[in-house]
Amino acid sequence: MNGEKRMRRIVIAGGGTAGWMAAAAIARTLGRTVDVTLVESDAIGTIGVGESTIPPLVTYNRLLNINEAEFMRATQATFKLGIMFDNWKEQGHNYFHSFGLTGKDHWSAGFWHFWLYGREKGHEQSYDDYCLELIAAREGKFAHLPDDRMNYAYQLDSGLYAKFLRGMAEGDGTRRVEGKISTVNLDGETGEIAALVLDSGERIEGDLFLDCTGFRAVLIGQTLGVGHEDWTHWLPCDSAIALQTESVGPAVPYTRAIAHDAGWQWRIPLQSRVGNGIVYCSRYLDQDTAMERLLGNIEGEVLTKPNILRFGAGMRKKQWHRNCVAIGLSGGFMEPLESTSIHLIQRAVLRLIRMLPLGKTSERDVAEFNDQQITDMLQIRDFLILHYKATERTDSEFWRYCKSMPIPDTLEQKIELFREAGLVFRKNEELFVENSWVQVMMGQGIMPQTHHPIAEKLTNEELARFLATIRDTVAKTVKSLPEHAAYVSRYCGIARAAAA
Repeated sequence: MNGEKRMRRIVIAGGGTAGWMAAAAIARTLGRTVDVTLVESDAIGTIGVGESTIPPLVTYNRLLNINEAEFMRATQATFKLGIMFDNWKEQGHNYFHSFGLTGKDHWSAGFWHFWLYGREKGHEQSYDDYCLELIAAREGKFAHLPDDRMNYAYQLDSGLYAKFLRGMAEGDGTRRVEGKISTVNLDGETGEIAALVLDSGERIEGDLFLDCTGFRAVLIGQTLGVGHEDWTHWLPCDSAIALQTESVGPAVPYTRAIAHDAGWQWRIPLQSRVGNGIVYCSRYLDQDTAMERLLGNIEGEVLTKPNILRFGAGMRKKQWHRNCVAIGLSGGFMEPLESTSIHLIQRAVLRLIRMLPLGKTSERDVAEFNDQQITDMLQIRDFLILHYKATERTDSEFWRYCKSMPIPDTLEQKIELFREAGLVFRKNEELFVENSWVQVMMGQGIMPQTHHPIAEKLTNEELARFLATIRDTVAKTVKSLPEHAAYVSRYCGIARAAAA
């Protein structure tokens, strides 16, 4: 190091899911090689509605050696196999975006090409019938299968998840400091952050600062002045109301996204309750009407006061600037339609750990981090826009706007390539794999005009046998699975934990 100061003191501004995910991962991975301090105030609330997750969180927890049953019990979690989308293509229509693979791909072409060819030959079975996770979800079943053959995520209480991670992080040496940040001091020579000064007067110095202050972006936005790129012209929903209700039936292993005339509503079943919320565009729906609509479309007794949120889709133009890294909402926000909020926290944290400098930050490191993180966000942005753009709904001003709005060239290319040739490609390890794009595009009415010629290599008898074998395997596996709610109760049930 030639006497250069080590990057040892890591200061996390803000708690919540973002702050404690960062603290837990850094403290457990790096141990005593770093000093981790997290500053948060109990007087400042967190958004706390990110209750639905996607499969990479399973990997994240495994990397941190978290016992799954213990974690699920602590967060009242259930399993999630995908998302049911109601009324998106048109009113009364639904489709399912599952976490699994559908059918069996050939190296030259995805399974959907064989399925498309099969339709031409009179094989009319649904594309859904070839996906294990999708059929299991619809039938309310789940189990861990050998070789991780069932792809899943969690539906959890994000506040309890932050609490669980806090206990883990503090056990691994993270120091928590209670207090509000009053001032952020900059180094006069470098312009980097030198310290956080709290209302109490306490000064928290550090070498690297993580901004987990949410929409306020106290460090990277307010202090360092990194600008924000607005995406609300593509993702027009800007408001949400969230509340919790009592469970009235067994928890299903999927989240629901129910479209209405100015946005959509979520329903997320946990072990002891259900998370509910309405997402809407304030240009087309006022808050009182949104509240009335939400309360009129829930099941079970309301357990909490409504949490009213305002937001704007977009991202910070730099995710890492000087010695400050944005984690979570301070770096950008995309509505929770595909449950990506916690995932983006996870990606930023793990990417930071892989690129963490030993000494002073390198501009090349920072540039690479920004490029990778922003690429992730742009790809997710396009996937979310797809849900609004690819609609046949014209029953409201909101949906007419979405249907006619110009979209990014990257998304236009993706849609038209699939429509014209049935082709879709996963680029740069993007989050959503080919089958995710296929399920959503076909689910919302975008059908390929042709299929790959490899499918025609099969005779009609071979094609029939190929398709039937996959369907039968899926059906037999699902039939053997236990009910999801019963499996959760045995594996990680909270009542069982309380009894113990």
